[in-house]
Amino acid sequence: MTNKLALFDCDGTMVDSQANICASMDQAFTKHGLVPPDHHLVRRIVGLSLTEAVAQLHPEGDHEIVAAVTQSYKDGFVELRQAGGLHEPLYDGLLEILETLEASGWVLGVATGKSDRGLRHVLETHGLSDRFVTLQTADRHPSKPHPAMVELAILEAGAAPETTAMIGDTSFDMEMAVNARVRAVGVDWGYHDEHELISAGAEVVAATMSDLNGILNR
Repeated sequence: MTNKLALFDCDGTMVDSQANICASMDQAFTKHGLVPPDHHLVRRIVGLSLTEAVAQLHPEGDHEIVAAVTQSYKDGFVELRQAGGLHEPLYDGLLEILETLEASGWVLGVATGKSDRGLRHVLETHGLSDRFVTLQTADRHPSKPHPAMVELAILEAGAAPETTAMIGDTSFDMEMAVNARVRAVGVDWGYHDEHELISAGAEVVAATMSDLNGILNR
């Protein structure tokens, strides 16, 4: 039997983490005497692996400074987490749609630009650790839109490309889905707009979390 796999991005799709990301990026750039990037630009790179994201935000920087800013971001995020300052609320309706999809025969997974530690913190905080059969992060894969995350998720979930949907809020998610030859389902409550998602390959863009049930089961 081939499972149906609903593979969710995390930041901007399941949780709203932009405040933490922007604050940590400000701190990392400032620590190295750099002008922090505009928060609109920071939101646009959410979903990429961290090194790739910093390189895009500071394109004139060499490998050494990109690596240093990346490490400072990681350190700052850890400090924020340890101090209890992380605020990554679930988007409204997420718990309900996860339950609905499971009830209709879908298995669930995550494919995210977060680290293993970052994703684990989100899942533990919101009591979601046991909901997903496969977890793919930037620690073990090339950055989106490379299809490696999706390909391993399919293998671990006992699914197939034709029975898998990638659900995400950025063009990187949609491009990854296209590269992995799975369904590309966008959501419009995250960090890229509907036009960008469609241009990147989304077959449809959900306006609300509850729309996902009808989209995936049609």
